Amino acid sequence: MTELAPGRDLLTQLAESYGIATDYWAFNGDLTQVADSTIIKVLAGMGVDAKTELSAREALRDAELRPWREVLPECTVVPQGSEVAIPVHLSHGAKVRVELTYEDGRTTTLSQVEDFTPPRDVDGQLTGQASFKIPNDLPLGYHRLTCSVELPIDLAPEVTDAPLIVVPNRLPSPGEKGGDGWGVMAQLYSVCSKNSWGIGDTSDLKELCSLVGAEGGDFLLINPLHAAEPVGHMTPSPYLPVTRRFFNPIYIRPEDIREVAYMPSSQRALVEWAGEEPKKAAVTPGTIERDSAWEAKRQALELIFNEPRSAARQRDFERFRVAEGSGLENFAFWCALREKYGEDFPEALRSPATPQASAERAALSERIDFYAWMQWVIDDQLAEAQRSALSSGMHIGIFHDLAVGVHACGSDTWSLPEAFAAGVTVGAPPDMYNQLGQNWSQLPWRPDSLRRLAYAPLRDMARTVLRHAGAVRVDHVMGLFRLWWIPEGNGASDGAYVRFDHDAMLGVLMLEAQRADAVVVGEDLGNVEPWVRDYLNARGILGTSVLWFEQNQDGQFKRPEEFRTQSLVTVDTHDLPPLAGYLAGEHVDLRDRLHLLTEPVEEVRTDALAERGRMVDRLREFGLLSDIPTEREIIEAMHCYIARTPAQLLAISLTDAVGERKAQNVPGTDQEYENWRVPLTDSSENLVLVEDLAKNPRLNSLLQRFKKELSASRS
Repeated sequence: MTELAPGRDLLTQLAESYGIATDYWAFNGDLTQVADSTIIKVLAGMGVDAKTELSAREALRDAELRPWREVLPECTVVPQGSEVAIPVHLSHGAKVRVELTYEDGRTTTLSQVEDFTPPRDVDGQLTGQASFKIPNDLPLGYHRLTCSVELPIDLAPEVTDAPLIVVPNRLPSPGEKGGDGWGVMAQLYSVCSKNSWGIGDTSDLKELCSLVGAEGGDFLLINPLHAAEPVGHMTPSPYLPVTRRFFNPIYIRPEDIREVAYMPSSQRALVEWAGEEPKKAAVTPGTIERDSAWEAKRQALELIFNEPRSAARQRDFERFRVAEGSGLENFAFWCALREKYGEDFPEALRSPATPQASAERAALSERIDFYAWMQWVIDDQLAEAQRSALSSGMHIGIFHDLAVGVHACGSDTWSLPEAFAAGVTVGAPPDMYNQLGQNWSQLPWRPDSLRRLAYAPLRDMARTVLRHAGAVRVDHVMGLFRLWWIPEGNGASDGAYVRFDHDAMLGVLMLEAQRADAVVVGEDLGNVEPWVRDYLNARGILGTSVLWFEQNQDGQFKRPEEFRTQSLVTVDTHDLPPLAGYLAGEHVDLRDRLHLLTEPVEEVRTDALAERGRMVDRLREFGLLSDIPTEREIIEAMHCYIARTPAQLLAISLTDAVGERKAQNVPGTDQEYENWRVPLTDSSENLVLVEDLAKNPRLNSLLQRFKKELSASRS
């Protein structure tokens, strides 16, 4: 006999208990219902069986009893200064004592407060609830609660502990920190120099920071530097990493490693020989080939790794490994396994915790050392780049970008599989720019697992990214509030939103940012609930405003004074063609060629021309354009326009500044376009090297006009 499927009401209750929205407002204003089959698949991604009415009812009962089965909450996150009562669940009538251990080791006993919650039956045991007051003067940090429940005579008390995280109420704004101002955005991999190994690197990063700092800029916002595949084909997208906690060693400049200076001439010659071909590629027009660049660089790094280090350098390396702990060791172990087995590990090595993994770890110890060493090297070079940025006069310096998620077959999902949902990926529902929706092929964290893990994956990731940076941009910041989950086999439009504990997620990120003295910017574009922007503003997290998207309901572009103060304002994004291409309507031609349009191309082209016309009219209204402006004049005028906004941070895209026309990325494509492989060129498709930037006429003209406008508007 076939079992009954759950009814919509039951499925809705169960979904809500796990933070799954059963409907959502589409970009066109319609309230859209999520299909029952999609809800059931999303629940399965959290380990919940809802295929039948019986299993769904059992799952709902488990969800309702979950808090009562916990002696202490799995993890408590509270803003500093809050007066919070912690519930404790125990056998009805039992005596209990709760202690707080501070991050620095001090302890205190918590006071019990009145709690008239009636006891209830939990799995056949009458269970009561007691509450204890958390002091409102707790310092920021990661503390622990310990609960001791008295048991019958001659038995030791039953002891349970759980984390208590105290987070900032609000981060200081860039203005309050003295760091409001402007900076430059660059895709680091695309900006090469004559000594680059086929791809921009940490040495190029230093040069860029020095140039921007010398011009009075306060930051350089770069693409995510997250780690990619260590061998074989390297995924071009910096937004699809194998881990977000560690960095991609392809960005290492080999010659800047100290040991190279002391290599015997024969060994140093091998390093130089390895770099010959990729250095030629860096100054030759064409797409960026990461695989060949990384193969050559990896050969050189192998040689350098085998050179002896001084005692002091070795101690530094060892201290780095101790500080990074099991996270680094597991990542390096995963890299060594990937090198040995490829993408498909043997079942016996499905996680670092299997018995066979211990034996394999010992056998691969030298390779693990190599991969850990590369993380130490790039960490050192990023630290030097940040020191150089600040010494150049920047207030913020390096501005990192944080991807939304990770590769399904990456290090994070192997090292900590319990943190991730199964059978789903994340993306975005249809919107006006991507009418088929988007699937980013990334696995999402499970909200319940994050709480169980005391948000350690988020904490460790943020701590590493912010260690040598003055700011971080959180790509798709709505992912800390809710994410669009797409079950395997479904189209990008057939998904559901899953809510996260944003108070906890943002709180932990803010705690790490405050400890790093860093600014946090959330990319809050697209389908964002209005209250989210108010929430971010109240917590001191800047939003993101893009001039092209800042239009009123009548299609007119917002006036400068209508822009948000608490935001990072740019003219465009890396998901659009640079201005030179956009103004020419090349984004329409490109999307048509790639079959991404759902409307007739002529209609889309007409709309694009009308949008360009409205932009030109608005710029003329503010006296920023002549009657017959050139492309270059329009680009400069658009940057002068954002200079008149009250935004605390402004950014100029390096591609716009030099006249680049080709997009770095076309959302919704993979093989159809050379996403994330486009080197920096000018309007004539000539390569623009780091050495050329200081004397680039378009860049200099834009910077001088922009700075003059900014100075006048804020004087």
